[in-house]
Amino acid sequence: MSATVEVLEAQPRPDSSRGKNEARRLRVSGRVPAVVYGAKKETVAVSVDPKQISKILRSDSGHNTIFDLKVGNEKAKAMIVDWQYDPLKGTLLHIDLKRIAMDQKMRVMVPIHLVGEAAGVKQQGGIMDQVLREVEIECLPADIPTHIDADVSELVFGAVLRVKDLPHGGKLKFITDDEQAIAHVTSVKEEVVATPEAAAAEAATGPAEPEVIKKGKQEAEEGAEAEKAPPAKK
Repeated sequence: MSATVEVLEAQPRPDSSRGKNEARRLRVSGRVPAVVYGAKKETVAVSVDPKQISKILRSDSGHNTIFDLKVGNEKAKAMIVDWQYDPLKGTLLHIDLKRIAMDQKMRVMVPIHLVGEAAGVKQQGGIMDQVLREVEIECLPADIPTHIDADVSELVFGAVLRVKDLPHGGKLKFITDDEQAIAHVTSVKEEVVATPEAAAAEAATGPAEPEVIKKGKQEAEEGAEAEKAPPAKK
């Protein structure tokens, strides 16, 4: 289950600190611009410590981690709902934080972990192909799992594991379509390699001409022969 791992202290930003230049100066100083919203309260511009944000994102519960957010004298439960990285440097650029009401259900994306060894892999020599890695669920914040296990041990060729096959019931409600495929076993494609004898024969004869080309060439040759032949006697 997700749990509060730490207190994230955010510093309020004045309206004058907004803009690309101010955001750049903020990052140089070792902070990252962020906004806090939700719980029917006004949106607040803040700055946060990127090291703390990275620690939360890299935890077992990742962005679904619920923590205490402190802004000035105000404290509330919160989650990271969006974040942006610099594509070249890999540094955090901006964070969106959302206040959470612990008594209200919410929708989140949760990773799917495949467990077990599929019969189609173990006995039939196939390979596992996972096509869906996250599923959307609805539940109370305290009931958000770090991941959902999907048992693939009975999966064989031709069979597909779907969302409806995941453990249902309890405190979780699945929002993703029940028929959405999660994983299946595929065959290993074998690359056809030409034998040395076949390669040598092809090199000696050259590639075969297509039938259309052959036909055109034959007609041209017949036409040339006809031009060389003496005219028929009348």
